[in-house]
Amino acid sequence: MPLFAIPFPAFDPVLVQIGPFAIRWYALAYIGGIVIGWLYGRALIRSERLWGRPAPLKTVDFDDFVLWITLGIILGGRIGYVLFYNAGYFLEHPLEALKLWKGGMSFHGGFIGCVLAVTLFALRRGVPILPLGDITCAVGPVGLFLGRIANFINGELWGRPADVPWAMVFPGAGPLPRHPSQLYEAFLEGVVLFAVLAVLIRCGALRRPGLIVGAFALGYGVARITGEFFREPDPQLGFLWGGLTMGMLLSAPMIVAGLVFIAVALRRRPAAAT
Repeated sequence: MPLFAIPFPAFDPVLVQIGPFAIRWYALAYIGGIVIGWLYGRALIRSERLWGRPAPLKTVDFDDFVLWITLGIILGGRIGYVLFYNAGYFLEHPLEALKLWKGGMSFHGGFIGCVLAVTLFALRRGVPILPLGDITCAVGPVGLFLGRIANFINGELWGRPADVPWAMVFPGAGPLPRHPSQLYEAFLEGVVLFAVLAVLIRCGALRRPGLIVGAFALGYGVARITGEFFREPDPQLGFLWGGLTMGMLLSAPMIVAGLVFIAVALRRRPAAAT
């Protein structure tokens, strides 16, 4: 082990195992993100002060929406990983795509799944799409934070070789110390993005439908591209054009879309307080 490298903590990715059934930290991250996000979303909907009027959807709508968004995250995340990161392998082994317990989820695929879930549920339920999207994006960083922490516990998605004092030697990543990029991303995509969106909400962003959607897309895109400079690219893809990674390429359209949503939302007159 190189001098000054921090050994990776001996985390067990399985929290509890009873016979063949195992409860993993990664699964708990998804469950925790959904539950905490649901509670936070309900609190936002109940606060008329944040909307300047009664919220355009009810908490019971959001309660029923949880199942839709859960399916959107899981199905979209898995399909996105299959298509964006390992299409060749899954084309040869299609049944492997069903084995979620072996890992492999894509945020960008999950985000597309969430967009579809928001749109379809809003149309079916008769609630406005953008306010539902704003609430969904406002709670999103909670799940992102917990997911990145779970990545760290699992010792996966490690960073590039580094000589910083806090570099770690990850099991399965060779002898070189590396950036704990999972923690960087947890901070940027989780803590920082959540704080930015929370401040915007307190400043009246929910009165301009689509503003939080745009801020989330822009903020995540910037945070993800920043994190990609420290994260080792997926081995089956490596670096792409000009040293870019797949995560960078998929995040660039989010930045553009976020700017468009912000510009359009700011042109709208905010809802008057009642």
